[in-house]
Amino acid sequence: MISWDKRGRVSFGQWDYLIQLLIILSLIAFAVETLPDLSAEWVVRLRVFEIVTVVIFTIEYALRLVLCRPRFSYAFSFFGIVDLLAILPFYISTGIDLRSVRAFRLLRLFRLLKLARYSAAMQRLHRAFLIAREELVLFGVTALIILYLSAVGIYYFERDAQPEEFASVFHSLWWAIVTLTTVGYGDVYPITLGGRIFTFFVMIIGLGIVAVPAGLFASALSKARELE
Repeated sequence: MISWDKRGRVSFGQWDYLIQLLIILSLIAFAVETLPDLSAEWVVRLRVFEIVTVVIFTIEYALRLVLCRPRFSYAFSFFGIVDLLAILPFYISTGIDLRSVRAFRLLRLFRLLKLARYSAAMQRLHRAFLIAREELVLFGVTALIILYLSAVGIYYFERDAQPEEFASVFHSLWWAIVTLTTVGYGDVYPITLGGRIFTFFVMIIGLGIVAVPAGLFASALSKARELE
């Protein structure tokens, strides 16, 4: 069922959930493609899946482009640009793979999550979580997106210099987790200049990932105490 919000943004109802699931599966498929020694059969399967998902994403993009109000406002919005970047390289064959950009499309899910209803008659801790639930959930998913993009980024920087440690996006996830959480075991680290510069920015972002949830929940607990 197609509907519009106050800003003229179109929603496809329950079909939006299927699109979100397809986005997650496409991200997993993209990561699987980077695995070394992948069989030819799986390469074909993943290629077919990529073609199917791109066709579906293209149809969705065209429908949003036509149905949005005012006309073409979606094309220049954040989500419109992300959706275009996620499918455009497939058609123009630039050699630049931007499928990881699809991770940002998951942020649209939070417009759907607002439909859920939660009970407020709970203990203080639960009440604090309810106060900050949208911020915490949004931050949590954003952190997962950053984790995934960090693994993709370091994979492209270090795969040639360290093919064993950064053999795929899945191998790179360990480095991304250790770096973003500021643990820094030192067992896997970049050796290229680009990888080290990229690591610097990831570590700066990691400081915020550790600090922000604690601050959000502490503020929510304080507000819950005032409500009591």
